[in-house]
Amino acid sequence: MQLAQTRHASAKPVLQAMLDGQLYFRKADQKVFIGSGEDSLALTDAITLKPAGSANSDDMSKITTNNALRKILKSALAGFALNDPDASVRLAAVNEMLRSMDGDNAAILRERLKVEKDDDVKTAIDDGLALADLEDTDADKRLAAIGHLESSLSPDVYNRLTILTSKGDDGNYVEPDERVRIAAVKGVSKIDSWRRFYSSIETLFFGLSLGSVLVLAAIGLAITFGVMGVINMAHGELMMLGAYTTYVIQQVMPNHIGVSVLIAIPLAFLVSGLVGVLIERGVVRFLYGRPLETLLATFGISLILQQIVRDVFTANNRPVETPSWMAGSWQVNQALSITYNRLYVVLFMMIVFAILLAVLSKTSLGLKVRAVAQNRSMAKSMGVRTEWVDALTFGLGSGIAGVAGVALSQLTNVGPNLGQQYIIDSFMVVVFGGVGNLWGTLIGGMSLGVVNQLLEPFAGAVLAKIFVLIALIMFIQRRPRGLFPQKGRAAEG
Repeated sequence: MQLAQTRHASAKPVLQAMLDGQLYFRKADQKVFIGSGEDSLALTDAITLKPAGSANSDDMSKITTNNALRKILKSALAGFALNDPDASVRLAAVNEMLRSMDGDNAAILRERLKVEKDDDVKTAIDDGLALADLEDTDADKRLAAIGHLESSLSPDVYNRLTILTSKGDDGNYVEPDERVRIAAVKGVSKIDSWRRFYSSIETLFFGLSLGSVLVLAAIGLAITFGVMGVINMAHGELMMLGAYTTYVIQQVMPNHIGVSVLIAIPLAFLVSGLVGVLIERGVVRFLYGRPLETLLATFGISLILQQIVRDVFTANNRPVETPSWMAGSWQVNQALSITYNRLYVVLFMMIVFAILLAVLSKTSLGLKVRAVAQNRSMAKSMGVRTEWVDALTFGLGSGIAGVAGVALSQLTNVGPNLGQQYIIDSFMVVVFGGVGNLWGTLIGGMSLGVVNQLLEPFAGAVLAKIFVLIALIMFIQRRPRGLFPQKGRAAEG
């Protein structure tokens, strides 16, 4: 700590070298150097920080450290970072010093508090000073410190207060004063309550992100099922094609990962959409009115698509890199963080839903799709080419499945079986929300995602799905046409 207090220009590099195990002294004259390498060390003068040639490692002796010294070194280095212009660096430095609060660190933080402008850093410093006060011999000071710390969400604060409520190896309480001990118990309880609250928010967000994936996976199926009454068992494989499209684009553009994901969205729509049109024109259009045969035929197509992917890409999962702008998390506070990739999936789902809603309500295609869904024979008599509406509708639903695959590629492994994980859940969302109803699909997908995520911590992943399925069956018994029933061929059949 004395070296750190000198604030010499070489103090920080020397302390960092000691922490990294790169500080040596020469056996011949005891002179200290920073060294890098193994057998032959490249030397840097510890005072001037200028190159000092090289030396055989046998002629040098490493200055070793233990856990206690490394803790002191980390704290001293954090003190240097307190003057960094970047507030996040200063905050990280304060948090590092909190892990080894002592009188020296407290003095450094008090000086910094006088000039600190950032509110988050000031709050962290206040917590650090309160932690230092917990070591004071005055019980009233310790009591006041607990009163300040009970509103903190810092893990270091929580651990320190927990220690005060426990007993030592001798069987006596670590905190001798009963008032302070009771206050510490209340403080821990209050922090636990806030932690549970923010954990619930995090769980809710995970449920919304899972629900967004279900909506993306089901929304294309809702259009196809609602207009044409076709149970498309190959819908999951169309999502898989969208995910593999993302992988291929990244292989073509390895140095532009961030842009490649954006390019993959329209390309995945086109690839899956064209495959969907081929499926409808080549197979499905001959089987209208025969739902069981349609189901079996599309199931066979799903197996064919899986095998084609295995032949082209092998059966191994393919890595899809997450762009830098989707990586990491948004740290709301010390108890709540939201991952960017899931946040972007939620926003992406909303954008896709809004675009699809606009297409179906504001365009000629949307008008024809709604006309065919409500009364096919009347639409045909009015000059609507229902067979091409069927093809375009199937292509639209398939294209959206491809877009869903792009989103899934950022959350899970990309492999031949990717679509099979979501096809059953997609049908559950469509049936629950109401066949062919977009708003029903949105509400149904988000509801099932949140409920499933809330049940998982208590029941486990498998039992949670079973409970959701049982609840859905009971709901369908009461409302067989879902939350928002739609009039049309599928509903009437």
